[in-house]
Amino acid sequence: MSLKNYLNFDEKTQKHFQELTNQYKQMHITPENARPKFIINPLLKDVSRWEDRLADPITMLKGELDEICYHIEIGDDRLPMVRVQFGTPQVAAAFGSEIAIPENNLPAAKTHPLKNIEDIYKLQMPLLDAGWYGKLKTFTDVFKENLPESVLITHPDIQGPFNNAHLIRGNDILMDFYDNPEAVEALLDVVTDYMIKLVPRLKQMISDDKEWFYDWGAIWKGAARISNCSMQMISPELYTQYVYQRDKRLMEAIGGGRIHYCGKSEKVIWEFFKIPGLNAFEFDGNYLDFQKICAAAPEHTVVNFFANPGSKTYEELVKGNWPKKKNIVIVSWVSSIEQGKAVLKELRESIPEKD
Repeated sequence: MSLKNYLNFDEKTQKHFQELTNQYKQMHITPENARPKFIINPLLKDVSRWEDRLADPITMLKGELDEICYHIEIGDDRLPMVRVQFGTPQVAAAFGSEIAIPENNLPAAKTHPLKNIEDIYKLQMPLLDAGWYGKLKTFTDVFKENLPESVLITHPDIQGPFNNAHLIRGNDILMDFYDNPEAVEALLDVVTDYMIKLVPRLKQMISDDKEWFYDWGAIWKGAARISNCSMQMISPELYTQYVYQRDKRLMEAIGGGRIHYCGKSEKVIWEFFKIPGLNAFEFDGNYLDFQKICAAAPEHTVVNFFANPGSKTYEELVKGNWPKKKNIVIVSWVSSIEQGKAVLKELRESIPEKD
């Protein structure tokens, strides 16, 4: 079954996609001229099960293409992108973690292979096709062979140095910071070194563009997204002392990118903003002060945050209380196509007129 003709965009729609592409790039190049962008994600139930998607690349691709149709119908600013969805444990799996597939859900790390932190000094650098990365290449090739015109492939999930170290070692790493900090640093270093080698290979699989990458419906400057979800389990001081240098080294080596953070401590965010090459920052605006974060973010750093209907952040936006920062991307989750259209209209109409 070929999906090349599953979606057919007319000339007007393709021109719109090109305009959106240019606007996303302008957010990084001339941020003072940017306008907010909106990605509205409908949580629909009539989709294929994850067990079926993970077993067959065509089934996974079709599910991804169907989601593009939802965004076209809503009319938001999401570019047409698909992703080989293998979840968060891919780097950990390369280091030997077993993978579990929960019922109708994405894969997750089942085991933590580094049972003794001292064994870090014996840990070998994995091959670039270790774990599920061979399967990722196979799925990606099928995607490329069947992509409809104008559809892009999103970069796969790589997490971040500490997220991956946490999956490899498990929760024991939280005590290792105090019991054997040198070994923790060694673990973080070997994970960072592997990611530095991995990112160019993953990027080359899907794109020849050395300056921009595709992620979650938008285009960003750099090469990858770092996820720092586990950061909320350690203090900002531990991040600064042990993790910051690894995030910085990774960003510098790959040519920049963006950071995803779903924690509730704002203090560590100010440390993220010190990283050279941090071209975009993603956080949960439903829980954190988006005004404060937008005000503190470097001018060139695109701010991307979640604002669901009914949240304090969403209500503040629709009242017209927008940040002065203009290069922002707002993501909302809705329960239906109809609600998505209404949310998009409400957000767009609430944007203050240009100065």
